[in-house]
Amino acid sequence: MHISLSAEPLFFIGNFPITNSMVVAWCAMAFLVGISAFLTRRLDVIPRGGQNVIELIVEKLLAFVTDATGSSVRAKKLFPLAATIFLFVLAVNWMGLLPGAGTVGIFAVEHGERVLTPFWRASSADLNFTLALSLISVIAIQIFGIQAIGVKHYIGKFITFKDPIAFFVGILEIISEIGKIISLSFRLFGNIFAGEVLLTVMLTLVPYVVPVPFLAMEVFVGFVQAFVFSMLTLVFASMAMEEAH
Repeated sequence: MHISLSAEPLFFIGNFPITNSMVVAWCAMAFLVGISAFLTRRLDVIPRGGQNVIELIVEKLLAFVTDATGSSVRAKKLFPLAATIFLFVLAVNWMGLLPGAGTVGIFAVEHGERVLTPFWRASSADLNFTLALSLISVIAIQIFGIQAIGVKHYIGKFITFKDPIAFFVGILEIISEIGKIISLSFRLFGNIFAGEVLLTVMLTLVPYVVPVPFLAMEVFVGFVQAFVFSMLTLVFASMAMEEAH
């Protein structure tokens, strides 16, 4: 049994490694783009059939986001980002549970031992992926905040010379924004990587019926982690769009 903390490279383009987690991310993107193109190929002014179902789901989700943000205007701005993050993270989490993930790949000899490099690995089990997604999320939060209250007022949340206490609070706010990157990335990575290790151990020890409940649990965990990441992004962005008191 071999467990790697980092994603394994499958091949190189020049000096740039193409890892198994990158392949999953690309497949997830292709899948979501393909589904979106299929569902929106023919849209009617008066919805019917499948369009009715999709519009109902979007309306319910938008209503949920409106309740979470407390503003329909904010909800309409933030919904595309939150929904995209949720669907993308959910897709890569669940794709990492497909048959063959972690067990089908290329064998290589390292230090006299045969080591498997799997073709397929959940992107969220790669810290590079979760860190990049967290950076995108936090940068988007800053952009939404600036758009909502303006550059001057937004920077005033972090840098102010009104009094020493306000200045110190501003420094803490800057540290908090940096902490969001670390928190978001390690929460998602830790949960998905731990599940991947658990499944690998169970499949090695008892390869048939026993791992099934653990697999079902990881399906649920994958959904929860996608939901938590998108909801935290939503809440942080909504807070960024409020002026400092």
